[in-house]
Amino acid sequence: MTATTTGSALLDAVRAGARVIELGHPLYTGMPSSPNHPGFRMTLERRHGDAVRPDGGSASNEIIVTGGHVGTHVDALSHVSHEGLLHGGIDAAEAQRGGKHTAHGAETIPPMVTRGVLLDVAAVHGVDTLEGGYGVTAGDLEAAAARVGAEPGRGDIALVRTGWGRLFGDTTAYLGKESGVPGVTVDGARWLAERGVVATGSDTTAFEQIPAGAGHRVLPVHRVLLVEHGIHIVEHLALEDAAAAGLGEFLAVFAPLRIVGGTGAPVRPLAVVAA
Repeated sequence: MTATTTGSALLDAVRAGARVIELGHPLYTGMPSSPNHPGFRMTLERRHGDAVRPDGGSASNEIIVTGGHVGTHVDALSHVSHEGLLHGGIDAAEAQRGGKHTAHGAETIPPMVTRGVLLDVAAVHGVDTLEGGYGVTAGDLEAAAARVGAEPGRGDIALVRTGWGRLFGDTTAYLGKESGVPGVTVDGARWLAERGVVATGSDTTAFEQIPAGAGHRVLPVHRVLLVEHGIHIVEHLALEDAAAAGLGEFLAVFAPLRIVGGTGAPVRPLAVVAA
């Protein structure tokens, strides 16, 4: 099949009718963010009327300050090291000289237009939201895949729904310092790695099981995915609309910002399904 034929097939599928479901949160001042990262701030730097052109026209613009791991974002492989090494055995100290990463920077995160699979673990347990601190195991992920008849495979994106994103409007509850936050365990992470996914993510601050009162003291799942297997992590996903639509597998479109030398990049993830 030629590139032209493939392109026509894709266009035909779009013309036949497609529906787009947002998988990320909008960015706004004061939104929840990990205490380990600078938060999102936006304000108008120029307002209409501050300067008026001779023809009566005026313009407004803003200034934005944010960390790379605020809101829905993708972790670059430069984000986490273990015993001084990044993925592939690269020396982390050398790679970060000069104020930016010269290896595994956010500009190297690939654009992802691929098969996505929603693993709704909350639905498997028959609840809207998993309990704080609950550990999502390989068995949970297997059950979630069986529930929709779609198991993630090589090159796919696997999204894990805990239901915790329902708390996004309440910063204290969402960050879960006292309650803990549900998340994938190490054996769950290895289950995903064995299937060769290119990325995985969830509807929480960190793609980790966070016990009550523990905070982000250790991040073993980040080590397994980013350092050991080179699998990108997506955090702060918004998965309630996808769950309500009963998504199993879908066309995932993730295009992270190409921030040279960065450790993470904001993304507007989309699920595209037949209308």
